[in-house]
Amino acid sequence: MSHLKEPELVAKIQNYFGVITSTEPPSTDNSTRSAEVKQNYVITNKFWYYLFIFGTALGDEAFYSCFIPFWFWNIDGAVGRRVVLIWTIVMYIGQAVKDILRWPRPGPPVVRLQSKWSLEYGMPSTHAMVAVAFPFSFLLCTVNRYQYNIPLGLVIAVLWCSVICLSRLYLGMHSVLDVIVGLALAVLIMTPLVPIVDYLDNYLLTDSTSPFLLLVVSILMIVYYPNSGKWTPTRGDTAMILSVCVGIHVGAWLNYQLGIMTSSELTPPYAIMWPSYTMLGCTVLRTVIGFALVLLTKAVSKSASYSFFCALLKEDADVLKKSVNSLSNKHKTIVELGCKYVTCAMIGFNALYLIPQLFRYLKIERHTFFTEI
Repeated sequence: MSHLKEPELVAKIQNYFGVITSTEPPSTDNSTRSAEVKQNYVITNKFWYYLFIFGTALGDEAFYSCFIPFWFWNIDGAVGRRVVLIWTIVMYIGQAVKDILRWPRPGPPVVRLQSKWSLEYGMPSTHAMVAVAFPFSFLLCTVNRYQYNIPLGLVIAVLWCSVICLSRLYLGMHSVLDVIVGLALAVLIMTPLVPIVDYLDNYLLTDSTSPFLLLVVSILMIVYYPNSGKWTPTRGDTAMILSVCVGIHVGAWLNYQLGIMTSSELTPPYAIMWPSYTMLGCTVLRTVIGFALVLLTKAVSKSASYSFFCALLKEDADVLKKSVNSLSNKHKTIVELGCKYVTCAMIGFNALYLIPQLFRYLKIERHTFFTEI
C-alpha cells in the first residue's frame, strides 16, 4: 500500500512516457533564495503529452459544460438526466472524502505538468471517479435503450477511463494509490446507485415536491460540506456540480408538469439511424444557438447574482473580489458559493426548458426531445 503512494512510482511512470526530469540546487542569490528544489523537465514524446492533456480535459469543467448540453439537445434527455444524477452523487462523495482525508498531492521527484488543481488535496482522484462514472453510466443507461454494438461501447468506456486515469499520473497530479482508490470508490457508489437511478429520475420528474427537495437538499449539502482545513476550490466546484444537477432536473420537471413532455409511442430498444443532412444542419444550429444562450445566461446570472449577494451582505463587490481566498473570509465564500449556485442552476434550467422551447419555436428542435421519459 505504501509503495503505491510513493511519488517515486509516479516519477517512473512519467519517465516511461517520455518526461525526463532533472533537478537544480536552490540558488544562493539572496533575491531568489528558496528552500525548494527547482525541477526542470523535457518532454521527449509529444504524442503522449497531447493524448494525456486531452485525457485530463475529459474530466474537467470545460468538457462537462460542452458535452452535457450537447447531449441533451442532440441525443437523449432521458439518458442525460440519469447520467447527470449519477455523476453528481459520485463527484460530491469524492470531493467530500478528499477534503476529509486531506492527503497532499505527490511531491518531488514528481513533476507537475499542470498547476490548475494544485490547491486541492489528492486522495481520492475525482478525475478517476468521473472516468468511471461518465462513460460507464452512459453505457449502463443505454444498453437496454438502444440497439448498438455493446462490446464496442465497452471498449470505448474502458479506453475513456484508462486515458483519464493515466493522464493524472503523467501530469504528476496524483499517486497511483489516489487513482486506484478513486476507481474503487466510484464502483462502490455506482453498484447500488445505477439500479435505482430510474426510480430516482421518475420521482424527480413526476412528483410535485421534487424541486423543493432538490433545492433544500443541495443547499444543505453545500452548507454542511466538510471543512478542508484550508481554502481550496473543491467546495466551489462541488457547488457548481450540484447546482447544474438541480437546474437540469427542475427544467425537466417543469416540462413534464406543463404537459409538454409525454411518453414515446415507440418501445425500446430503439434502432440507431444515421442523421440526414437536414438533421445535421439542425444539430449545428441548435448547438451554436444553444451555446450562445448558455454564455449569455452565464454572463447575466453571474453578474446579477454576485451583486445581489454582495448587497445582501453589505459588501463592496469590487473590494470583495480582490480580497484573499481563505476560510476566515466568510463573506467572500458565501458570495462566491451563492453566485456559482445561482449561475450554474440557471444554465442547467435554461438548457432543459427555455432553450428547447426556442428550438421548438424556430422549428429546429430534436423531435424526440419532449418524449424522453
